[in-house]
Amino acid sequence: MAPDTSNINSLWSSLIVEALSRHGIARAFVSPGSRSTPLTVAIARHPKMRPVVHFDERGAAFASIGYARATGQPAVLVCTSGSAVANYLPALVEAYQDMLPVIVLTADRPPELQDCGANQTIAQPGIYSHFVRHETDLSCPDTKVAPEVVLTEIDRAVATAITSPAGPVHINCPFREPLTPSDDGHDYRDYLDSIAGWLTTDTAYTTIPAPEVKPAVTDIHTVAARVAATETGIIILGRLESESDRDQAIDLSETLGWPILPDIQSGVRLGQHHPNVIGLYDLLLCSQPLAEELTAGVCLHLGGRLTSKRLLQWLDRTRPQDYIMVANHPRRHDPNHQVTMWLRAPVAESCRAIKAKLTPTSDTAWVRSWQRPLEILESKLPELVGDDLTEPAVAYELARVIDSSHALWLASSLPIRLLDSYAPGSGASVPIGANRGASGIDGTIASAVGFADGLGRPVTLLIGDLAFLHDLNSLALIRQSDQPITIVLLNNNGGGIFSLLPIAEHSDVFERFFTTPHGLSFGAAADQFGLEYRRIDSRTELTKAYGEAVVAHTSSIIEVIINREQSIGLMKSIAEAIPKLLSS
Repeated sequence: MAPDTSNINSLWSSLIVEALSRHGIARAFVSPGSRSTPLTVAIARHPKMRPVVHFDERGAAFASIGYARATGQPAVLVCTSGSAVANYLPALVEAYQDMLPVIVLTADRPPELQDCGANQTIAQPGIYSHFVRHETDLSCPDTKVAPEVVLTEIDRAVATAITSPAGPVHINCPFREPLTPSDDGHDYRDYLDSIAGWLTTDTAYTTIPAPEVKPAVTDIHTVAARVAATETGIIILGRLESESDRDQAIDLSETLGWPILPDIQSGVRLGQHHPNVIGLYDLLLCSQPLAEELTAGVCLHLGGRLTSKRLLQWLDRTRPQDYIMVANHPRRHDPNHQVTMWLRAPVAESCRAIKAKLTPTSDTAWVRSWQRPLEILESKLPELVGDDLTEPAVAYELARVIDSSHALWLASSLPIRLLDSYAPGSGASVPIGANRGASGIDGTIASAVGFADGLGRPVTLLIGDLAFLHDLNSLALIRQSDQPITIVLLNNNGGGIFSLLPIAEHSDVFERFFTTPHGLSFGAAADQFGLEYRRIDSRTELTKAYGEAVVAHTSSIIEVIINREQSIGLMKSIAEAIPKLLSS
């Protein structure tokens, strides 16, 4: 690698980018600005870097979140100084909460321009507070500082970002002028002598292997003894990171004879036909008699946090004697404060080790007590959902017809809850992503684009109208995407999820301050950003339009007009009908 020796700013920036590249980091999301010029030029000119340029720092940051969710690897964020830096914060909060790696390079003014009224200058070190796993404030590029300092800082930052718990790291990079790669006439060969060997290799300067984490033998014995002591246990699946996690969880359920209650993010919900998988558990728990009958003695929770509030409430009421959590990170996912044992170890390896200590059961009575009501509900769900174009119907239909070549990104608030409740298991098994760290609605479109980029496959995005409005700028990212994004946009003229909350009973404040109706449709937005557009008023139109969008292999917006009151009414009527349905 031959670094750019035009001037010291260009030299340091090219060392930074080369150091990142040697860790396999290639995707960069760059927002334009002056102070970040040395970093931008270094990325633009590096042969292995694949930059995406986006004018909105907030959208660029959320795209990096989607990319990390798809790949498990960090992208690089680059922005100029000042408020541009602050615009990364919402996405970094999400990344920190959901343990997603991101490398943040923020350009800054030099020390002599701090706290003196210099334009576009704010206090950038510490701006992300505790929402980064590591932070470094580099000095201004200077030949008095050895180049090894730059390389070791980058290597440490990358290792921190990808080691559990993964998360964002922030490297603040102040630059004095000149910012452009203009030749300063200086010979930097002596300065680079100490890293001459590194320059001739393609490896990192400092190798920092990730620590190997295995479940302790004594802990496996303890877990195995506890699960073997009950015949009425359940396996709950949060988000799982690999196919091996999913396969081993199912194998363990077979050995135990326990049902699996899979969150929509687990990857064991859509397209899964194993009889132990109780996909519609959220709706089954609408039946109070059934919920009381199916009290579990032990809960084995594998993976991430849960979407279903109804499931959490049931667990809180029934209080299993043992609640065992298995997750390969130190972040607590225990809102009910009922975890009795917490195994911080890889899910697949833990399941495999637990299974090896057990004798397979031949008793199917317990799992059948879950399977029988599930079979009834699965047969009646199409009738319960009906043919009208409601939000439950859209969720049901989208899960049923999702194209196997696509991945699925679910917006927070109502869309992810709709799929978690109403999705049948009959459709295709596809990768599923969502921002559930902080569960905000911001950055949803950008995150879906980053997800498509990381996976290298098309993405179907289910999003509500407020989340869509919140991230309208990110439609510009879709135009740059190599993968088509099919947006299924639920337009119920406001925040429909608030209609499910107690505040809905207070009519004097509800509409204006909570649902915030906007009276907008989005055909003009599609035109502005050059996207195909369809407005849908019936369920049959939705199925047809979605199929045509997939075949066309171009990005499009399918706007689904929803009557909010009708949808909320249907959700309530389904919940009320289930107890009677299951008792007959």
